Amino acid sequence: MKMIMAIIKPFKLDDVREALGEVGIAGITVTEVKGFGRQKGHTELYRGAEYVVDFLPKIKIEAAVDDSQVDRAVEAVMNAANTGKIGDGKIFVYDLQRVVRIRTGELDNDAL
Repeated sequence: MKMIMAIIKPFKLDDVREALGEVGIAGITVTEVKGFGRQKGHTELYRGAEYVVDFLPKIKIEAAVDDSQVDRAVEAVMNAANTGKIGDGKIFVYDLQRVVRIRTGELDNDAL
């Protein structure tokens, strides 16, 4: 089992959600976050004064998936979130050691 975490631009959320649904990912968790990568924020003009916006609004999507779904899920996120511009985001994949469904006590793949 793997956890896929993707940091994407906020306006791409619906596209990514639909793409994950099409490849059979049943559930996701979405969090509004702020951060920056290589772009290091940007400068904005407000009432004639320039100021630097260090942390940009992003969306973090997390999905626990079976090992057999990882490649399709990563490809779906990559294709749906891509704008070709800086700040499109990143995808992280890491191991899950244990998953428990609280209501039934099901474990691991059965809990997904």
